[in-house]
Amino acid sequence: MAPKTQMQGTLFKYGPKPVQVAFRTGSFQQQVIFIGGLTDGFFATEYLLPLAKALESERWSLVQCLLSSSYSGYGTSSLKQDAQELEQLINYLINEENSHGVVLLGHSTGCQDIVYYLREGGICMKAVRGAILQAPVSDREYRATLPGTAAMIDLADEMIKEGRELDLMPRGAEPAAPITAHRFRSLAGYMGDDDMFSSDLSDEQLRVRLEHMSKLPCQVIFSMADEYVPDYVNKHNLVKRLCAAMGATAVEIWGNHSLTNRIQEAVRAVVDFIKRESSKDWDDPWK
Repeated sequence: MAPKTQMQGTLFKYGPKPVQVAFRTGSFQQQVIFIGGLTDGFFATEYLLPLAKALESERWSLVQCLLSSSYSGYGTSSLKQDAQELEQLINYLINEENSHGVVLLGHSTGCQDIVYYLREGGICMKAVRGAILQAPVSDREYRATLPGTAAMIDLADEMIKEGRELDLMPRGAEPAAPITAHRFRSLAGYMGDDDMFSSDLSDEQLRVRLEHMSKLPCQVIFSMADEYVPDYVNKHNLVKRLCAAMGATAVEIWGNHSLTNRIQEAVRAVVDFIKRESSKDWDDPWK
C-alpha cells in the first residue's frame, strides 16, 4: 500500500511538447481530469490524493495534467492554448485509453480553462460528461486590491496598442512568473479573456460568457472563506448569479481557496456529482 503522501499510477505523454505530461491513478474507462490554476502542477491541492482513492471506488480514474501554462508557464500562455492542449489530452484518452467519457474538474484559473474549452473546443468536447468548477474567482477583482495594478494595466494596454502584446511586462507586474502584456491584460483587465466570474459583471455579461455551460451538467464548488475574493463581495449572491448563468448546481463550503481545511467536504462534493452523472444513461458519442 502506498504511503499517505504518495500516489500510484501511470505517467504518460499526451502531446508533442515536453511539458505535455499527465498522471493517471486507476485504470478505468471514465476519467476525472483535474486542471489546476496559476502556478499549479501535480498535487496542486491537498484533496487530490483522497479524491483519487474515492474515485477508484466509483470506478473512475483521476488524471492530473501538465499544460504549457503549468507552474511558471502561465504568463506566456493563454486560455486558447490551454484549450488546445486539453483537446489533445482528451483525444489521447479516447484513442489510447478507450475512454468512455470524462468530467472536467477545474481549480481556480482552471475553471476559466474549462469555460473557454467548452465554448471553443474541438470534436473531443463530445466526450465531456460534466464540469466541476472549484473556486471560480475573479483574478481581476483580486488583483485590483494589490498596489500598482492600475498602472500596469495601463502599460499593458499601451503595449497591446503598439502591437507588442506578446512582449514581457516589467518584473513588478507579476513577481511569480514572466508575463506578456496580453496575458496580464487578460487576467487583470475589465472584460479580459479571463474575466468570467467578477461580481461587478451584469447578469447579461455573465450570461454571454457562461450560458453555454448549461448544455451539460455543471457544479460550482465555492469556498465561502476564499482569501482571493475581496471582503466587499457577497459570496453567496455571487454563487447564486454564477449558477443562474450556467444552469449549474451550487455547493458552498466554508473553506479556503484550495479547501485545505475542508478536504473531506471537497472530496464528497466531487464524488456526489460523479455518482449522479454515473447513474444516468449516457450515449457514447463515438459509436
